[in-house]
Amino acid sequence: MSTSASIHKLHNTKPGKVFDFINILFLLIFAATTILPFLYVVAGSFATEAELARRAFFIWPETFTLNAYRHIFSSSAFVRSIIITIGVTIVGTLTHLFFTFTMAYPLSKRDLKGNKILMNIVVFAMLFSGGMIPTYLIVQSLGLVNSYWALILPGAINPFNLIIVKNFFQHFSKELEESAKIDGASELQIFWKIVLPLSKPLIATFTLFFAVAIWNDFMGPLLYMHDSSRWTLQLILRQVTIASDPHSLGELDPNYIPPAEGMKLAVIVIATAPIMMIYPFLQKHFAKGIMIGSVKG
Repeated sequence: MSTSASIHKLHNTKPGKVFDFINILFLLIFAATTILPFLYVVAGSFATEAELARRAFFIWPETFTLNAYRHIFSSSAFVRSIIITIGVTIVGTLTHLFFTFTMAYPLSKRDLKGNKILMNIVVFAMLFSGGMIPTYLIVQSLGLVNSYWALILPGAINPFNLIIVKNFFQHFSKELEESAKIDGASELQIFWKIVLPLSKPLIATFTLFFAVAIWNDFMGPLLYMHDSSRWTLQLILRQVTIASDPHSLGELDPNYIPPAEGMKLAVIVIATAPIMMIYPFLQKHFAKGIMIGSVKG
């Protein structure tokens, strides 16, 4: 009897059905605990201040209003922070992909001189990091404080991600590379025209990883961005959620009273929505890409 048939027969027994029921019930409860709070945040961002004060929880507002979003997008500081965050995320993701993949590919060659020494340095950097204060002193000595490169370059190569990508390249088809060399292709041409096109699931996976990490980065801007005009969306989100002054984003009309609670929820939605919108386009590559480099290593 095959394994699949045995599993099917086991699930048709009474203990198997009880297990399936408990398993499904647990997963539904877990899904509800993660989805319902976000639905409340979305619904609350479109609700009136009176409804937010009166109702402790809801997933559908009684009265829809865009006052919170109107106030947010009327602020030049908020619009500027969105543009800054999008720019840093795009440039940072491309930078991280470039350095990670271009370093992982040569390290995947066992005949590379100094391969073991370089890999030992990578592993050492993964286990023992310099820490926040030494990193800040290095960034400061390089003159990168208040520079957007301070949010990109310090984490351009993550040792753990580098090892996963290296393991994938290490198990790449040697016959295909040898055929390309016979046809006169250089290592750079092999990497650019053969290896990268066949690594789309891995590229898609790490694009998502890097983009999410940079978009959600809070400590980097907090440490290095002393000029409030260079704040990213995460710092603006912090400013809105902890500020007692509802005009903290800046409002043209000083007599206008903005929706304080609704504005906090709206900022959270705006800070979260872009990543959630990108994920479905990369989902088909995600599961395959994350398993390739880790299982084969």
